[in-house]
Amino acid sequence: MYGGYDIYQTCPSGTQPYIIRAGDTYYSLAIRFNTTVAAIMAANPGVDPNRLMIGQQICIPGAPMPGECPAGTQPYIIRAGDTFYSLAIRFNTTVAAIMAANPGVDPNRLMIGQRICIPGAPIPGQCPAGTDPYVIKAGDTIFSLAARFNTTVEAILAANPGIDPNRLMIGQQICIPRPGVPPCPGGQYYTIRSGDTLYALANRFNVTVAAIIQANPGIDPMSLRVGQIICIPAPAQGSCPSGTSEYTIQAGDTFFSIARRFNISVDSLMQANPGVDPDALQIGQKICVPMA
Repeated sequence: MYGGYDIYQTCPSGTQPYIIRAGDTYYSLAIRFNTTVAAIMAANPGVDPNRLMIGQQICIPGAPMPGECPAGTQPYIIRAGDTFYSLAIRFNTTVAAIMAANPGVDPNRLMIGQRICIPGAPIPGQCPAGTDPYVIKAGDTIFSLAARFNTTVEAILAANPGIDPNRLMIGQQICIPRPGVPPCPGGQYYTIRSGDTLYALANRFNVTVAAIIQANPGIDPMSLRVGQIICIPAPAQGSCPSGTSEYTIQAGDTFFSIARRFNISVDSLMQANPGVDPDALQIGQKICVPMA
């Protein structure tokens, strides 16, 4: 006998024996064995939780067997630095789902070596249909990824429920939706090259920046990516005002040389082409030349 109770008591069904060690408390044991203080107390009537003795045997209720986790979850061993929040991000789930799969676990008192169950942990490389896996790299943001892969922030978030866009972790796997090639009726596809801007493209193809943005919903004009495919809309028919005619820029052309060729002034040429940068003319660009 030990203080009025048998230190080697027989444990009832649904519990397993445990020998108290230095530093043990009901609270730490509840966390370690994925149960609750109340459940341990109920399984050990007459034991004073404030006077546990090293070498004393108690019964731990509902202690799962190693590797045992409910269907739809998988076991995970807590490591240094782990939190429910970081685990939710790493395994593409939510804090609420982890808590629901681990009743009695205190998310603020996780212990290295403690086993928990991770719900809905995807198989590495598995992404929903219509998406592709992507591993987060230094500097990545959901916004930059949306621009790079020609999709939207909303589409990426929808493909990754529970992800925190403000807490991406290097090495974390997410799923990137495939946007497909944007529809481009009457226009032409263009692959972004180094140095391209929407303003330069608008001048080159004789359209407006607004028209390009409208033809490419979700595009970020400030974050064009080399290799990104966009739609260049067709120039508006009859885009040259009355009293002018269309002219295609050729190699060596300048507003000054064109004005001399057509016997007009540079000022009138600039007025007929608002938004065109005379210092950045592109071969093949369409402009309007006033009639002399």
